Amino acid sequence: MLEILTEDLLSPLRHGFFTRKGGASSGLFAGLNCGRGSSDQSEIVEINRSRVAEAMGVGINALFTVNQVHSADVVVLAQGDDPAAISERRADAIVTNIPGQAIAVLTADCQPILLADARAGVIGAAHAGWKGALNGVIEATVGAMQDLGARHITAVIGPTISQRAYEVGDDFMENFLVEDPSYGRFFSGGPNGRPMFDLPGYGLMRLREAGVNAFWNRHCTYSDPDRFFSYRRTTHEGAADYGRLISAIVL
Repeated sequence: MLEILTEDLLSPLRHGFFTRKGGASSGLFAGLNCGRGSSDQSEIVEINRSRVAEAMGVGINALFTVNQVHSADVVVLAQGDDPAAISERRADAIVTNIPGQAIAVLTADCQPILLADARAGVIGAAHAGWKGALNGVIEATVGAMQDLGARHITAVIGPTISQRAYEVGDDFMENFLVEDPSYGRFFSGGPNGRPMFDLPGYGLMRLREAGVNAFWNRHCTYSDPDRFFSYRRTTHEGAADYGRLISAIVL
């Protein structure tokens, strides 16, 4: 059975942060791997995606994802868009005001952010790793939603890597300090004497400064292997590949 994490903040809209449970994949990808870019069997990935579409109450041709590249680019979904064509678009967020279209992002430690203005009938889904968040994908998503009429946006950051599991180097931290010295507050010293980065804390700050009512559901992808895929955990284990989680929302 699929396990879907939902949040009251986004109700009454159908949405979900899907865990790895309930999928058809096996081995390294055991569970609900929805990543076409993984080395999992493509037909199995499509079975997993069809299960997600069914859970979202749409057909498989109404489940939209993009070719994520850690950018600040946003796709605005229109009536009649082809999901195969959209899946080739290099971007890291999707927004729409068209009912019946499920928009989704894939993650495996990065932040999946679902956004909505239910009254205005506008939704968004963003993939915000450290690079995309630093480069403005959150603000770009909010701006695209506002262009469609959104005025009171709420957002939830889904399962992502927590600060206690996100050790980085000094060069990584410098990327943030060059942008704004105050970003140093999102780093703390770790057990190995290296900085530990608070990705969801940083994402919440960017969302709230953009005028969004937001919170993180506090699930750490790295720390819960039974429920979540994690790129970093896979790397530490020396595995050859990893699965991708999916997070989706539909009007």
